[in-house]
Amino acid sequence: MFTLDRRNTTALGRWWWTIDRSMVIATALLIIMGVFMIAAGGPPVAQRIGLPDFYFVTRHQIFLGLSVVVMLVVSMLDAPLIQRTALIGLLVSCGLMLFLPLIGYENKGAIRWVHIMGISVQPSEFMKPCFAVVVGWIFSQHFTSSKLPAYRMALAVYAVAIVLLIVQPDFGMAVTVSAMFAVQFFLAGMPFFWVLGMMITALVGAVAAYQFLPHVTDRIDRFLDPAVGDNYQVQQSLSAFREGGFLGVGPGEGTVKQSLPDAHTDFIFAVVGEEFGMVVCLLIMMVFAFIVLRGLLRLREESDHFIIISVAGLLTQFGVQAFINMGVAVNLLPAKGMTLPFLSYGGSSLMAVALGMGMMLGLTRRKFGQMVVDLRKKPTSRS
Repeated sequence: MFTLDRRNTTALGRWWWTIDRSMVIATALLIIMGVFMIAAGGPPVAQRIGLPDFYFVTRHQIFLGLSVVVMLVVSMLDAPLIQRTALIGLLVSCGLMLFLPLIGYENKGAIRWVHIMGISVQPSEFMKPCFAVVVGWIFSQHFTSSKLPAYRMALAVYAVAIVLLIVQPDFGMAVTVSAMFAVQFFLAGMPFFWVLGMMITALVGAVAAYQFLPHVTDRIDRFLDPAVGDNYQVQQSLSAFREGGFLGVGPGEGTVKQSLPDAHTDFIFAVVGEEFGMVVCLLIMMVFAFIVLRGLLRLREESDHFIIISVAGLLTQFGVQAFINMGVAVNLLPAKGMTLPFLSYGGSSLMAVALGMGMMLGLTRRKFGQMVVDLRKKPTSRS
């Protein structure tokens, strides 16, 4: 009979007793919530655009199954294998992003997607977790080899990623990657003049984006003054939260999904707010916060600079993406077109988030031998 007790030394047994099970449970909770949310918000959107009622629900479940497999497999890898996986993933995703103007197709004014074997893939989604691990790998070399220009190499990788994102354009993802890189650079011992340089560069970049990227100008103007343009989705989202109140109108009873174009993707949080109320919204926020804080606490036990910097980057990406999505839904931030991890519909986003979570779980696993020693060191109770 197969059991997952401490005597089980199989790959699955070792994985179970070395993984952060609290983070796995929190992730599973988000996944389960996502299934219910897509079941609520997907059918009305499918009906409105002439697709079968359960088109988005079925596809979400298919991608979810693949994503769970990806997350489990990657979380079983050791650090060197995760490094190689991230490097290959970064090269492939950046290569596809480079050729998007030739092989990609336009959607909502941006060229971010490419058809691969009949499936729409957004390469930049997979670039994010791979970028965090590769940059963490590069920065960690600064502590082991003084001759290697780790800072310059990391900045070069960052510059390539940002240029490819701006060309699409995808300003929201560029902000996420920049925040992730800044945190990692800080942990790598960023000198003060680099801090000042990055602040000036970020300010100049924000002003340039507002001046020369029409879609960025439009979104910021609409955020600052809703009267200057179409702000329909945000207004509908705010109305949904008002209707939901504290406990919500009940599962399936919401009406915002009937009229909100992105009710199953960018504004899934509004569907949650209307049907389940503020209580469930706060629960979702607490789960996201728990995952980020739990991961940071896990790093207190680490001495490997690669693991510390890489996981910090992955956690920043995860937290910032969730914050931006929820902030847009309640009109605290300009519209970004960013999904809510594990809750929104989107095959590329779902699988990329699962890849990043798998990397984070794998890198924060405790060594099996160390775990046994720690158990033996636990003090016994005295009578």
